[in-house]
Amino acid sequence: MKDRKLILVSANRHAEPYPVYPLGISYLSSFLTREMPDLKISIFDFLRGSYDDYSRLLEELKPDYAGISLRNIDDVNIYKKESFINHYRKIIGLTRSCSDARIIVGGSGFSIYPKLLFETLKPDFGIYGEGEESLRQLIVKLENSEDPGNIGGLVYRKDGVVLVNRRGKLLPMPVLEFDGALADHYWQESGMLNIQTKRGCPYNCIYCTYPLIEGHRVRTLDPGQIVKTLTDLYTNRKIDYVFFTDSIFNISNSFNYELADRLIAAGLDIRWGGYFNFTNIDRQLLEKMKQSGLKHIEFGTDTISDALLEKYRKPFKVEDIMRISAYCTELDIDFAHFLILGGYGETDETLAETFENSKKITRTVFFPFIGMRIYPGTRLHEIAVEEKIVGADDPVLEPVYYVSKHIDLNTLKPRAHNTGKAWIFPDDDLGDVMKKMRLRNKKGPLWEYLVR
Repeated sequence: MKDRKLILVSANRHAEPYPVYPLGISYLSSFLTREMPDLKISIFDFLRGSYDDYSRLLEELKPDYAGISLRNIDDVNIYKKESFINHYRKIIGLTRSCSDARIIVGGSGFSIYPKLLFETLKPDFGIYGEGEESLRQLIVKLENSEDPGNIGGLVYRKDGVVLVNRRGKLLPMPVLEFDGALADHYWQESGMLNIQTKRGCPYNCIYCTYPLIEGHRVRTLDPGQIVKTLTDLYTNRKIDYVFFTDSIFNISNSFNYELADRLIAAGLDIRWGGYFNFTNIDRQLLEKMKQSGLKHIEFGTDTISDALLEKYRKPFKVEDIMRISAYCTELDIDFAHFLILGGYGETDETLAETFENSKKITRTVFFPFIGMRIYPGTRLHEIAVEEKIVGADDPVLEPVYYVSKHIDLNTLKPRAHNTGKAWIFPDDDLGDVMKKMRLRNKKGPLWEYLVR
């Protein structure tokens, strides 16, 4: 393995509402650095460099392997419907023309469409789902001229046929170390860093791809390791805000309390936020987490109508939404609700219920998505096929949305604004607001400054 080179590429260029630290390639780099110390690893980030920069780096490094992470398929914005496929195609073309590297693609976007994207982008190999151990095995096999065909999660071509292996064993405890230069850049540009404390989601919402990408079995990082990482960030880089990017942060109360207790014991002056739902949470836990530094909660609320919550297979009810929101207000924890307007089962009556209930929630911001992006492998896709919105053979690689026929989309903004609350729609431009807050050295997601 001596003098072998790997370049890890974060292909993401989407920076709305703010640039996001490329967490996936940091997990890969941390794991491979530990397991394969002779492998020389470089990182390229398309939020920090251009196509020309990438081409020059390839010609200079002459990597043996290029691991390209595809974070998103499109912008998940019904108003724009911007696909990123051509951008990914260009990256792979440049990698081919400027190097002799074996091209290996992965990432959350690839994991939703492993076979289709492999056929579309034509890399040498692909890895869907959790990538650390599979990538290690693949490099070892290729170095030893062995057949890699038994590697879990591998996508490859054999005898002209694209094969997709079942995923193998999952890492019981992922490990993360931050790249110093990247951490400094994103701290300056985004006002936060991202950390994933767990993988896997036990829930089964009708539209969601998280179980497809990470599996249903939940695996957590060691709370002690998380606190050590945060201590290093705070001590060495003066970073005092992080956002936990788990699909849902509050899945396990034993983990929630242990991490909070360790953060409190460490005495770090670090604030944090995360994605929450309304299960496994009460006032006592909120108080404990606030003591540990909790500043922002982004609730995956979806709707404030019990009829739709049941259709979406959400594990909570409107009364839970109202109660936990009230606790956050009382405890001075900033919180936002992320909603879906016009999705499966939406009617004028359920919309009216959501808007009316929104008036009862104080000191919050509502971020609505319009319709539901249809992804293969979800219950929503099955519904869309049954209702002939998409064909059974339609891969829905280009963005297609399920929008209820029982509502008038043109009424959504006026009805939302008539509630007197802060509603931020996907096509609202917040760039100037965010820039002003950043210039004042404000950290975190910043949406709390939009509350009415």
